[in-house]
Amino acid sequence: MSTIVKTRLVKIGNSQGIRIPKVLLDQVGLTNDIELEVQGDQLVLRAARRPRAGWNEQFRQMAERDDDRLLDQHARSGSSWDAEEWTWE
Repeated sequence: MSTIVKTRLVKIGNSQGIRIPKVLLDQVGLTNDIELEVQGDQLVLRAARRPRAGWNEQFRQMAERDDDRLLDQHARSGSSWDAEEWTWE
């Protein structure tokens, strides 16, 4: 079921904005961070994507499969420069 609401642009400083009725925000679950995308002659609003969403679960599954080891073991050992030049406090 779609809901259509007609509204107007309002001036906000040097920009313009729209007031979005709470019923629409609740219907799509928008909160603070949103993304705006132009698609043809439409402006699409959606909840901001969380690029790392689900990473914890993926890391947990990798650990269960013993698939969480470094691919380059040399990167782990560091170099003589790392050992001699860094000062740890």
